[in-house]
Amino acid sequence: MHTDNRLNPLKHCPPTTDEILASAANIIAERYVNKDAFCNPEATKQFLTYKLGGYEREVFAVMMLDNQHQLIELNELFYGTIDAANVYPREVVKAVLAVNAAAVILAHNHPSGEAEPSQADKLITKRLTDALALIDVRVLDHIVVGKTPVSFAERGLL
Repeated sequence: MHTDNRLNPLKHCPPTTDEILASAANIIAERYVNKDAFCNPEATKQFLTYKLGGYEREVFAVMMLDNQHQLIELNELFYGTIDAANVYPREVVKAVLAVNAAAVILAHNHPSGEAEPSQADKLITKRLTDALALIDVRVLDHIVVGKTPVSFAERGLL
């Protein structure tokens, strides 16, 4: 039986931009899965740009890492507005404990494209670093995704 593909427009739809970016992030993660690449701010910024760069609102995520700094999972924990997201340290600690992570990399996007960390970004980083230290989990970095991503570790803010 012959099927007319014109009757099913979903059959040959090109991938969306979000699907392409998600695929790119997965390729980057697979490339570095057996390496300590997530100790490298450049590789981490590239990965997170593909994961968080396309959002039109602020998204706060946590990369959960094992004791070899290999990715366990990326968990998008909080969703906000175009210029803010409420972050709750208790929820971050719960998520980290749920996967038994040894270290984390914090990340969020600035939909405006301006990745310069705000005072609120610095304060939440300090609160999370202090909370996670109580359960012996290291915060390796906090990446702010924008046109040019910013690493707290590279800036000496951690």
